[in-house]
Amino acid sequence: MFETLSDRLTAVFQRIGNKGRLTEQDVDEAMREVRRALLEADVNYKVVRDFVAAVRERAVGEEVLKALTPAQQVIAIVRDELIKILGEERVPLQMASVPPTIVMVVGLQGSGKTTHVAKIAHLLKKEGRKPLMVAADVYRPAAIDQLQTLGQQIDVPVYTEGTQADPIDIARNAVKLAKDRGHTVVLIDTAGRLQIDERMMQEVERIAEAVRPTEILLVADAMTGQEAVNVAQEFHRRLALTGLILTKMDGDARGGAALSIRSVVGVPIKYIGTGERVDAVEPFYPDRLASRILGMGDVLTLIERAQEQVTEEESRELEQKVLAGQFNFEDFLNQLQQIKRMGPLTQLLELIPGIGQALRQQQVQISDDEFKHIEAIIYSMTPEERRNPDILKPSRRKRIAMGSGTSVAQVNQLVNQFKQMQKMMAQLGDLAGGRRGLRGLMRSRQALAGLGDADLEALMQQGAFPPAFGGPGPAPMRKATNSPKKGGKKKAKGRRR
Repeated sequence: MFETLSDRLTAVFQRIGNKGRLTEQDVDEAMREVRRALLEADVNYKVVRDFVAAVRERAVGEEVLKALTPAQQVIAIVRDELIKILGEERVPLQMASVPPTIVMVVGLQGSGKTTHVAKIAHLLKKEGRKPLMVAADVYRPAAIDQLQTLGQQIDVPVYTEGTQADPIDIARNAVKLAKDRGHTVVLIDTAGRLQIDERMMQEVERIAEAVRPTEILLVADAMTGQEAVNVAQEFHRRLALTGLILTKMDGDARGGAALSIRSVVGVPIKYIGTGERVDAVEPFYPDRLASRILGMGDVLTLIERAQEQVTEEESRELEQKVLAGQFNFEDFLNQLQQIKRMGPLTQLLELIPGIGQALRQQQVQISDDEFKHIEAIIYSMTPEERRNPDILKPSRRKRIAMGSGTSVAQVNQLVNQFKQMQKMMAQLGDLAGGRRGLRGLMRSRQALAGLGDADLEALMQQGAFPPAFGGPGPAPMRKATNSPKKGGKKKAKGRRR
C-alpha cells in the first residue's frame, strides 16, 4: 500500500534532514519534489496544489526555519495536512435510531460490491450486531450464488428472490423481513452499473426511494486512479452518498485515489479493503493512513489485529510461559496460526515503523509459503518432541525431515533458530520485571503508541529487539574457561576434601 509514494516522500525528507537549518529555498525545493511525487501517485492536481500551498505556508514560518529540528517539524506539518485531506477523523457507520439500519452498496461492475457486502456483514457480526444480506443484483446470476456462498462462510443469512424479480421489490421485501425477524442491519447488494447508464442509475435511485437507506456506500476501486473520483462525483450527484469503501488497497502502489476522493467529492471514506479474504477490511482512520504513507507504520492497527486473535487469558498464559522459559514448539505453532489469521506477512511488516521500507530497499522478498515448511516440520514431530525440543537427536530429526518432505538441514535450521529465540525470550523475561519492562508494554496500548525514541533506544541497548528490528540481538554466549581473573587467585587443582 502506497509503496511508491512512501518511498519518494521518505527520500525527500531524508535530504532535508541532512541539513542543520532550512532556508526558504530548501523548503521550496522539497515542495517541488513532494508535488512531483503526489502527481506521479495520480493524486488530483487541485488537491496537490492546495496541499503543497498549505504545507509551504506553514513550513516557511519563523517557528520552523529557526527550530533545532526543522526537518522533523516539516514532516509533522506534512502529516497534519495529509490528515486534513483524508478527513481529519474516522467517520463510523451510522446506525438508525430504530432498527434495522439499511445500508445500500453501489458501484461499478467488478469493483467488489458483493465481496465487501459480506466483509462488512462479517465485521458487524463481530461487533455483536445481527446483519442480513440482500441479493438485489438480478442481472448477474453469479452474484446471487456468490453472496449465498459468502453468507454460509460467515454464517449470515441472505435474502433472495432469484433473477426474475424486480430489485426494488426485493429490497422492500427484505427490509420487511428484517423487521419481522429482528435483524439490526440490512446490507443491500445492488447490481454494478456505469454512472453514464441512465436506466440503471434511475433504478438505483428508485431502490433508495423505496427503502430510504441510512447509509449509501460507494465501492470505489483504488486501482482506477482519477476515474474513481469521477465515478464517485456522479454517484454522489444522483444518490447523495454517505460514505465510500476503497477496495484493492493492498495492490495500489500509487494510492492517488485515496488521497483525492475524500477531498474532491466531500464524502468520508468509511472502510478500506486490504485483500481477498472475508476479514480483509478495515475501518478507515485518516491519521493511521497518513502515518503509513510517510513510512511511520501503524502500530495501533497491528495491536488491534493481534487483540482480535488473542484473548486476555491466552495472552497472560503465554506471558507466563515466556517469563518462565517454558515456551515450546506447540506454543510456537499456535503463534504461527494466529499470525496467519492476522493477514499476509508483508502487510503486517508494513505496519511496523521502518520495516517495510527497509525490506524494499534491501529487496528482501517475504512469502507466506515459508510458514508451510515450518508447520510441516512441527506437525511431523510427536507431542513429546514439540513440548521438549531438547530430545531431538539426529535420528529423530531424520524421521521428521522424511515425514515433512523437507531436508535434515531445514529441520536443523528450524530447531537452532527456535533455541536462539528461546534465549531471546529469556532476556525479555529478565527485562519484564523492570519499570519499563515488556510486561507493561504488552498490557498497555498507550505505552506502545506513545513510546519515545529514548525508551526505544534503552530497550534496544538491553537487547530487547533482534537484529531484524534494528537491535543488537542477544548477547553472545561466553565460553567457560578455567583461566583466573586478572588480579585474582588461582583455583587449587584437585577435589576439595
